Amino acid sequence: MSFSDDSRPSRLISPPTPPTDPPDTHDDSATHEIRAEEDLLTARHAVREATLRIGFGLVDQTRIVTTASELARNAYVHGGGGALTVELVQRAGRLGLKLRVTDQGPGIADLEAAFEDGFTTGAGLGHGLGGARRLMDEFHVHTAPGEGTTVTALRWKTRP
Repeated sequence: MSFSDDSRPSRLISPPTPPTDPPDTHDDSATHEIRAEEDLLTARHAVREATLRIGFGLVDQTRIVTTASELARNAYVHGGGGALTVELVQRAGRLGLKLRVTDQGPGIADLEAAFEDGFTTGAGLGHGLGGARRLMDEFHVHTAPGEGTTVTALRWKTRP
């Protein structure tokens, strides 16, 4: 997978700071609108920058960027657009990267089926949502017909 230059700037995530009292500390976040095809590339670049900034290895970088790409594409294609928020998270001495993708689309009518390999509502292979879930350490979906979808996925850099 290669990444080409994109002329639009993206905000870098600040270096981690020591955890504070709350269970989850969000050191920095950046939100990227997903409204056009080129926004998918911009979002991928921003996520890759974030993984590099906090020191993920190549395999985890690939997992996270692939997940972000799939979720952003789903929001664009099935949700009519949306937003991707990238957050640096610290919890109990662990450092991670959280992705939150939201859209205001029709929602996912059958969430269990959507996680099954081979399920598709479009021209894809049907590995997207289930594949994205397998690539991350934590994965949550909130969806309701007619109310849109929010997917939150987190990959830990440091594990207990």
